[in-house]
Amino acid sequence: MEEKIRAILREQVDPVLQEHFGGSSLSKYEDGVAYVRLTGACAQCPSAQETLESVVKDFVMGGCPEVKDVVLDTSVSEDLLEMARKILRGEVKDD
Repeated sequence: MEEKIRAILREQVDPVLQEHFGGSSLSKYEDGVAYVRLTGACAQCPSAQETLESVVKDFVMGGCPEVKDVVLDTSVSEDLLEMARKILRGEVKDD
């Protein structure tokens, strides 16, 4: 199911979002819910939730009837948190 959702995001959703310098990625799929993260300019856009409702959800649920809902993932990635920790510990030097 995850690969099917990723294909829909890549082939149908991303071309629409790329017009606004953005994209999408599947964070996880569990219990019939697809958690999608918007990327690029779409990640911080004030209309991100509306984009999810009017674009992402329509394509994903239209192409995957098994998906019960699509939720916007606004969590902070572990990679970003680890980089912040390194900066705070002084492990990242500015050259």
